[in-house]
Amino acid sequence: MATTIGEQLRLSREQQGIALREISNQTRISMRYLEAIEGNDYKRLPGGIFNRSFVKAYARCVGFDETQALEGYAQYLREQGQPIDDDVPAPHYSKVYSDTPATRSPVLTVFLAILMLVVLTFGALAIAHWYKRRSAALPLQRQPIAESARKRSEATRTLLLSGVLVCKELGGDYEGTFK
Repeated sequence: MATTIGEQLRLSREQQGIALREISNQTRISMRYLEAIEGNDYKRLPGGIFNRSFVKAYARCVGFDETQALEGYAQYLREQGQPIDDDVPAPHYSKVYSDTPATRSPVLTVFLAILMLVVLTFGALAIAHWYKRRSAALPLQRQPIAESARKRSEATRTLLLSGVLVCKELGGDYEGTFK
């Protein structure tokens, strides 16, 4: 009788006349991994939970008891002095204490949508107001040359009419009165 789980799985497969390629196609496990399971060469497998799931899938495919296959795999690892892959934590499931599913009211959904639209509208208006104030406060250097020259000439004409001459064009401040 076969002593290792790999030999037992191989014998079960051969008794049913199933080719290794067929098992590979059904389980989507590589041929080399299946050969490693039959040869008890578990170092060629990816390791961890994959080894257990490969052995389990192989056993299911050939009609072998899955629990017995996993126990045989664990026993073989213990005999070889290898660590057993049972240290995988069990998944944590949260407990739900209500009978009704947690769904949001359609009225609340509509209210939240309207609230978001109002907030976005006020945000857009605030940005537009800020941009308008910013563009209105541009300094004179950014105005067209013709407009700034016209303003300078008006200021000069006003000073000349008042009787005070201010010359800043010659590189200094010159003031004088004329009659």
